[in-house]
Amino acid sequence: MSEFYISCHDFDEGKEIPKKFGYKHENEQPRISFGSVPDQTKALALIMDDPDAMKAVGKVWIHWLAYNNANDFSSIIEGKTDFGEIKYGGPAPPDGRHTYIFKGYALDTHLDLKEGYSKQELEDAMKGHILAEAKLTGTFAP
Repeated sequence: MSEFYISCHDFDEGKEIPKKFGYKHENEQPRISFGSVPDQTKALALIMDDPDAMKAVGKVWIHWLAYNNANDFSSIIEGKTDFGEIKYGGPAPPDGRHTYIFKGYALDTHLDLKEGYSKQELEDAMKGHILAEAKLTGTFAP
């Protein structure tokens, strides 16, 4: 069996994220998928953040929080981003090229979080339930 992975139909690992996915552009949500999902998986979760924002705004910026209680990612429940919105918030680097990290998690339990949850609430709910994790990175410049 191959290892759990996360991929995107719209850009390749480590490559440039197309402009249409940028917050100040079309803010289109990228098509994320998971592969080699462990058999015992009851939920999938995703955290997209920008650690490079630390130098510009003093914190890791949260761009997307999502989970579902199934083995695909077609119907998701979203958390609140640092834009203050409950939806995908695309790349918007204030100071040059940033690297964005999409972290995917396969979980052995269903999550019971209400829409608008925080990153901390998601991480707390996942604690002790992560079967596998994977990441995908992409870059974006204004």
